[in-house]
Amino acid sequence: MWQPIEHPIAAIATSPGKLSLTRRAFVSGVVAGSSLAFIGGKAFAKAPAFGHQVLSAYRHTVGSFEVIALSDGAVDLPVQLFPKADPAETTKILASTGAPTDKLGTAVNAFLVNTGDKLVLIDSGAGQLFGPTLGRFAANLMTLGIDPKAVDIIAMTHLHPDHFGGLLTSDAKLAFPNAAIFIGDADAKLWLDEANGAKAPADNKPFFDQARMMVGPYVAAQKYQPAVDGKEVVAGVTAMAAPGHTPGHTMYRISSDNQSLLIWGDIVHCASLQFPHPEWAIAFDTDQDLAIATRAKVFDMTSTDKLTVAGAHLPFPGIGHVVKSSTGYGYVPVFWAPG
Repeated sequence: MWQPIEHPIAAIATSPGKLSLTRRAFVSGVVAGSSLAFIGGKAFAKAPAFGHQVLSAYRHTVGSFEVIALSDGAVDLPVQLFPKADPAETTKILASTGAPTDKLGTAVNAFLVNTGDKLVLIDSGAGQLFGPTLGRFAANLMTLGIDPKAVDIIAMTHLHPDHFGGLLTSDAKLAFPNAAIFIGDADAKLWLDEANGAKAPADNKPFFDQARMMVGPYVAAQKYQPAVDGKEVVAGVTAMAAPGHTPGHTMYRISSDNQSLLIWGDIVHCASLQFPHPEWAIAFDTDQDLAIATRAKVFDMTSTDKLTVAGAHLPFPGIGHVVKSSTGYGYVPVFWAPG
């Protein structure tokens, strides 16, 4: 059974036109229909280039549940954000994949779980907090025909801007007005406490300010509930504590009909680097050593149990498998299926 590594909270506190659909059928018709219309048309016959993805959504089934991966976009991160990484080894790995060696293309994904009875949103993308290459989650949700008012639960993996940025509308109203929001209690206590923000280093203050700005209205509306390790937020969606990246970082295990999917949040930020080198932490980790230990444990569990995983920063759609290798681990994305 998964047992999270305890987090030293004391140390962390001082550190830096809408379509209404039935829940069961909301994706099957919309995704399939939009795909067929695109293929059956003349999009590739002497037409100008689109310049963007038509729809960044992917359907994955877990038993009787449907999980929809929704892209919020992508952003380039500097390689220097991995302070424990060996520069020569980093260059070698990136060059071997044909990727640029001076930057890391990083996906930002959110996930919508349809249990048949409930719609559960796992994170919400960056909204307008990260610039023009991100913030596409809301448009993709609308393209699917999902009314945000139909979302019952928001299950946050953690309180960083690229995960909570889509919680409010452009006029600062609740984007999901009927949803309860679950957050790991340690994250809520850290990031939503104005006193912690006041004593944080200057570079970290925006994280606290933005968390209170975007999440605070849900708390004020009495919609906040703690995500408790081992407890379901709804039937079939279980919170699993995975501290390190943040003190209350939380994974969610989706289970239906003896099938499972682990939505693991920010266990990995760069697949090219961190699967072969789980010991390489990113600078955004609140506790880098704990994040490394948690990642090692999650890699061992998911590879041993052959558990399908989904990640916020794995290449879109962000769903695949962790496999053991002679030197560390590897990542095998799921086979793209049109159905």
